[in-house]
Amino acid sequence: MPPLNDSIKRIAISLLIGLVFGVTLNEISFLFLKETARPPQDILLTIPEGTAEQVARGEQPPTIPENMVFVVGDVLTVRNEDVVDHKLGPLWIPANSSAQLPLGQVENLAFECSFQPGNYFGLDVREPLTTSMRFFGILYSGLPLGVLIALYSLAFPSKKTENAPA
Repeated sequence: MPPLNDSIKRIAISLLIGLVFGVTLNEISFLFLKETARPPQDILLTIPEGTAEQVARGEQPPTIPENMVFVVGDVLTVRNEDVVDHKLGPLWIPANSSAQLPLGQVENLAFECSFQPGNYFGLDVREPLTTSMRFFGILYSGLPLGVLIALYSLAFPSKKTENAPA
């Protein structure tokens, strides 16, 4: 069995390696969630003039996305600059006016929509990615991995360096 001091060094190095892997893996996965790595805010969606005509021709208005991603607490404000009244789910937006939709819980919504050619608009509401979520993600993956590495490292004998007689 290796000396106690050597075992403590192995465990500390193993935990450090596990945490480094945890940071790397989690930060790579968090890169894909960067659209939710922000506090709630007011989001403006503008329906430009001529949208009703484009939709009638079956064209996608270039300035309006087909789906949008939000975080809990966002407020979607839809401003209608078109000459025609429009509808988005529970919102009725008369010409040259605006309406607001507070997004207060995690959900995937598919709303009936008059300013999309398919008469559908998807809203994906997610939890905001906070610093504490990132920290706990790293701990929940890095520490168990470090413990496993430590257990495996203790199963192998350490190399003993002996001084050869001169």
